[in-house]
Amino acid sequence: MFSKEYFQEVKTSLNLAFPIVIAQLGVVLMSVSDNIMIGRFLGKEALAAAGLSNSVAFLIAAIAVGGFPVISPLLSKHFAAKNSSKMVETFTSSISIAIIYSVFLTAISIALLMNFDILGQTDNINRLSKPFFFIIIISNIPLFLFLALKQTFDGLSLPKVSMIITFLGLSLNLLLNYALINGFGFIPKIGLNGAAYSTLIVRVIMFIALLLALIFLNKVRHVIPPKLNLLKSKEQTLRLLKLSIPSGLQFLFEIGAFSVAVIMMGWISEDALAAHQIAINISATTYMTATGIAFSGAIRVGHAVGLESMPKLRLASNVSYTLVSIFMTVTMLLILIFNEQLISLYIQDSDIISLAKPLLAIAAVFQLSDGIQAVALGNLRGISDVKIPAYITFIAYWIISLPLGYLLAFHTKLGAAGIWYALLIGLSFAAIFLCLRFYKALKNERLIFES
Repeated sequence: MFSKEYFQEVKTSLNLAFPIVIAQLGVVLMSVSDNIMIGRFLGKEALAAAGLSNSVAFLIAAIAVGGFPVISPLLSKHFAAKNSSKMVETFTSSISIAIIYSVFLTAISIALLMNFDILGQTDNINRLSKPFFFIIIISNIPLFLFLALKQTFDGLSLPKVSMIITFLGLSLNLLLNYALINGFGFIPKIGLNGAAYSTLIVRVIMFIALLLALIFLNKVRHVIPPKLNLLKSKEQTLRLLKLSIPSGLQFLFEIGAFSVAVIMMGWISEDALAAHQIAINISATTYMTATGIAFSGAIRVGHAVGLESMPKLRLASNVSYTLVSIFMTVTMLLILIFNEQLISLYIQDSDIISLAKPLLAIAAVFQLSDGIQAVALGNLRGISDVKIPAYITFIAYWIISLPLGYLLAFHTKLGAAGIWYALLIGLSFAAIFLCLRFYKALKNERLIFES
């Protein structure tokens, strides 16, 4: 198993994965820094409101965020096959899809904003959440455009560009967060909504920066058509949507389960909601690293499909499983060891800390399942297998996790911990059955290479 080719693939995968992981971490660390500053400067009610708004906004955006990663394996496949016309078509269609998602998902978000009370939160949380939520949903538009462009760089094995831009954006977000929340010099003190305005400003700047990189870097300029005609690529856009939407649904079902868990936490208490937000923020950091490994795995699998090499395909997928298993095992141990210290970064309230500790311990345990299911989905995207995995994720999170979480939280003495135990069970189910689906799909070699 551990041949020279295996270690070469490990090296190649790590070189690709590392910038993607850093970029993924940069995206989630923006939310982490927002929550730390909000919790430190504004207290638990503001933290709960921001957590609710971000979770619901990300839930709506999830179908786009989860749909875009089908683009990079396709580009990698066409790049390996040296099919330049298909690369141009895929790039053009990715821009069309970003615009489609922006229009429809923003409309859904505004409709929810007008009926925000249906989430069943307290009057104070509703009052704080609504303006914050509106600013965040507007900021999703430049985010979608940025992610579409990012997939182009990743698919061409140039992830360092978006990595650099993301971390410059993170640095700017830290400065703007502090200034807009507390006021600084000529900048007025805005409070909670200052964090949302910071997110909006940074996302616009990141999109513009990546667009300029696309225009001026020779290594990617060849994927841009001489004249960008979105209507001309209508057929390719529809084909890409057929892959993107099921892939987005996979992500939506998982993120949706966690977002509904946020809402259920609010039914328990504001303290439970704040504790849950801290635990989910920490686990989201490690999860985004796992998705970075998953994205690199999907790109390497897509590259192998372009070369029509089943040995390379198996090798790429096996390496991605190995890398994520090692990483998530390490993070599990770190979270268990430094449980209280991690929570204390967010807030000093002893009640919140005592509520968050058992939740974070459960989050530590499901690290391995979470990482494996993320990589399995990535490998399946690499072979353009997205429909059956969407059903598996729906069952895992909406048939198993959420009903079980409600039962354990409100009909046993487990309370908030019951919701997290149910999430652990759903993630484990997804990990097992997505892996089984991938290795079953590999038996149909002809279908993989003709897709």
